[in-house]
Amino acid sequence: MIARRADTKARADFATWKMMAKLNGASALPAEAQRFLGRYNTFLTEMTESEATDATINLVYKSYYAEMGGVGTPPDVRAGPNDPVTDNVTAFKRPPASWPKPASAAAQARPRLPVALIFACLAAVYVGFRYFWR
Repeated sequence: MIARRADTKARADFATWKMMAKLNGASALPAEAQRFLGRYNTFLTEMTESEATDATINLVYKSYYAEMGGVGTPPDVRAGPNDPVTDNVTAFKRPPASWPKPASAAAQARPRLPVALIFACLAAVYVGFRYFWR
């Protein structure tokens, strides 16, 4: 359990330190973090970026393992399974939309009067009242 926590913390801390270094904020990091970033830069001159990252995370992991009370050499902890995952998980499917209603439901609804027809009827009623009240 100590090894897993140390590995998780090492990966998270190194990612944070690396991002701060890219944003020119490495001077605000603790001295230990700056030492690890210096080691990372020396690893970059000797190997590729992914190899340098793995080597530096391994150094940070060993340091954290000792700080957390781990005894002896830290065990190898894998970041994740290398085998393809085959579980019984189904893909999310969006439920069918309930809106707009199908055409059969629209055919059963009462037809609405157009706005122009309603306005014409109201105008006729108004003119009718004005004409007959005089």
